[in-house]
Amino acid sequence: MLWLLLGIMLLAACLMLVWPVYRRHHRIPLISAAMLVTVTGLSVGLYSAIGTPHADSAQPGKINIEEAVANLDARLQENPDDVDGWKMLGRSYMEIGNLPKAVASLEKAVKLEASGNGETLIMLGEALFRSDTASITGRAGRLFESGLALAPSDPRGLFFGGLAAASRGAKLLAADRWEKFLAQAPPMDMQDALRRRIAEWRGEEATGAPPPTARSEAESAPVVSVNVRIGDTAASGIDPDASVFIIARDPEKPAPPVAVVRRRATELPAVVAIGDSNAMIPGRLPSAYAQLEIVVRVSASGKPLAQSGDWFGQGIFVPDNGQSISIVVDQQVP
Repeated sequence: MLWLLLGIMLLAACLMLVWPVYRRHHRIPLISAAMLVTVTGLSVGLYSAIGTPHADSAQPGKINIEEAVANLDARLQENPDDVDGWKMLGRSYMEIGNLPKAVASLEKAVKLEASGNGETLIMLGEALFRSDTASITGRAGRLFESGLALAPSDPRGLFFGGLAAASRGAKLLAADRWEKFLAQAPPMDMQDALRRRIAEWRGEEATGAPPPTARSEAESAPVVSVNVRIGDTAASGIDPDASVFIIARDPEKPAPPVAVVRRRATELPAVVAIGDSNAMIPGRLPSAYAQLEIVVRVSASGKPLAQSGDWFGQGIFVPDNGQSISIVVDQQVP
């Protein structure tokens, strides 16, 4: 049911964006059509990546989500200075599709934080955008810019900030932001669409590309096989369900990564193949590098960027020395 409501909401939002243009011109310009496809397809992917798509709100014995939200709302009326509570309430109202109340709750959080928290500004921008997609060129767009200035790696900020930049014609900035979002390893079903749009924004649409089958065969060949295991010291401090990012990057320019593969801690030890099909950005293929820095990061937060307490291991892979490298996860981020 949640996915159905989300789909209806996205469709309605997109129609709100293009309908005034259609009425005025009796056609939908290419950029509006592109925005329609982008927002509809990738917002669903974004929700699956950093939202809660599998949240269970209807199992017997569990409190009804609407009732829980109402209880939280009532509690905050008595404790109006609880900034974390207002943010939770805003997220919850977005979850159930009550966007006006989501905006009102997040407005209170932004005011309490004196507009000093980037993630909150981005959440408010998202709520406004989902209420009125045309706001991407207005206040929502400005909130994404302010939020990214304070939280430059926030995934929602990078995604919506990319849309905001594209909507005002800043295509190279939009591509930069989506490349950074892509480097955070969103779901595979998003990545092809992200890469295509990035290439379009950069004017890099390939001509004479090999047919899909031939390209798939070439890309499927592993460039490096990474033998990953968790060290004894780290094993007791790692959640079995934690995300594991196997990252290949240019030692001289670590960001954004060249390629990323995602696994779960329960899948280790394992041999993980990294090939050109795992490339994060068009034109930057693992096979093109004389050496690669391989970093394996076990992320408690689920994000590939290093956080305090994460465990990791790393090493330099040189193709001339063989096609494999062994990495032991035995170091911890301070």
